Amino acid sequence: MITRLKISGFKNFVDVDVRFGPFTCIAGLNGVGKSNLFDAIRFLSSTASMTLADAASRVRDEGGRPSEIRDLFSRDALNQHGLMSFEVEMITPVRATDDLGADAHATANFLVYRLDLKHRLDGSNGLRQESIEIVKEELDHIPKSKAASHLPFARDARAWRESVLTIAHRTAAFISTATEEGKVIIRMHQDGGSSGRPKTLAAGTPRTVLSIANASESPTALCARREMESWMLLQLEPSSLREPDHVNAPHMLSQEGEHLPATLHALAQRAKKPGMEAKEAKAAEARVYATISNRLSMLIDNLRSLKVDHDEKRDTLTVCAGDNQGVWYPAKALSDGTLRFLALAVLEHDSSGRNVICLEEPENGIHPQRIPAIINLLQDIATDIHMEVDETNPPRQVIINTHSPQVVRQIPDDSLVLARRAQLLVGSGLRNGLEFRYLDHTWRSECDDDTSRHIHKGELLDYLSNANGMNDASAELATRPRRKLVGQREDLQQLKLNL
Repeated sequence: MITRLKISGFKNFVDVDVRFGPFTCIAGLNGVGKSNLFDAIRFLSSTASMTLADAASRVRDEGGRPSEIRDLFSRDALNQHGLMSFEVEMITPVRATDDLGADAHATANFLVYRLDLKHRLDGSNGLRQESIEIVKEELDHIPKSKAASHLPFARDARAWRESVLTIAHRTAAFISTATEEGKVIIRMHQDGGSSGRPKTLAAGTPRTVLSIANASESPTALCARREMESWMLLQLEPSSLREPDHVNAPHMLSQEGEHLPATLHALAQRAKKPGMEAKEAKAAEARVYATISNRLSMLIDNLRSLKVDHDEKRDTLTVCAGDNQGVWYPAKALSDGTLRFLALAVLEHDSSGRNVICLEEPENGIHPQRIPAIINLLQDIATDIHMEVDETNPPRQVIINTHSPQVVRQIPDDSLVLARRAQLLVGSGLRNGLEFRYLDHTWRSECDDDTSRHIHKGELLDYLSNANGMNDASAELATRPRRKLVGQREDLQQLKLNL
């Protein structure tokens, strides 16, 4: 779970600082660069499992092609050296398994990871070759005394914090950087506090030190690595969602939506506990399908049932939905929006899924009157800070971006972050960049005294005035008693009347 992310020098980011809660909506006009935030998360996630060059190639440019390394570094008169920096505060799993199958147990799971990179251009035999050089890499824990202040969205949720956080007293960092004889050295320290792994020359390594963490020498770093690897940018493709699965297919939904039948089938089979009688096991399996189909019926009224059809001749699994007349429809007959909604409903039910889920434009393929249903679903996928963390309430996080005023209207006001282009003062000059703003009287504003970062009411009204009015029934469906929606704020209503 990402709680705070600072980025500078990546694409159009200049000293960006964004705080995240369990559910966050990044809203902004088309083309401002909202997707760059997801690109940064994806790049940082990829550095935990692959070389820096391969991580860079996973970030796509506007045409959908792999990015060139130099395209990731923002360059102008104020950033000639091609520097990029990340600082992420995150809650990680307490247990993990390394590449050799060894189990690890973290001594702390509220961590801050810093990674500074530099663009290098090497020339030999008249050829120019790009690479990325590590300038600094650090991994440290956030002390227990500071945990509440670093989790402002859960300041009053003590039971949730205590159930999710494991923090041991420690003075040394898990990964540190130093300069010796003019060379940058990165050390991996053991959890016991010893000097740790042999020295590593940062300028010569093609990957981060975190990406080689293992259970025996660095269990906490391994848990941080697994957390970052689990960050997923969902790009649900209807063609992938419609595909049947082989019975031995992976039981986890891919970021494109592959393996939906196998994942749903595995959830139903997992509900059968050892020792259950046949009738009881069948009922447990049916409850899984009923729970997910009930969620699906919030989008489409006449869909009443769900199942995974097993073709024994071909050994394939196919998702089927049944209507109120008892007619069954295979996945290939369902609409794109229905399939996307179904995939999210499956993710909600799968507590073993990803820890961070990023989703672009969740309104795609959804009728405006059904937007409250998908916003409610996305919020339910995220962890509920009013409950302790357990199998039914995993520490899961959802981050979405949108340009839709209908979506913005339905977002809880403390979950909204507005992205906009701006000219930012850096040193003695101005740089074009992207800034993130939030509403006043929310938990983000309470931990930031800079009122210039608040959303201008007129700017927000531009969004809401362009939204088609929702009918009363839809508005009531979206309302959650303990949270104010953006469109329901009294200060906005009063300002709208004055105008």
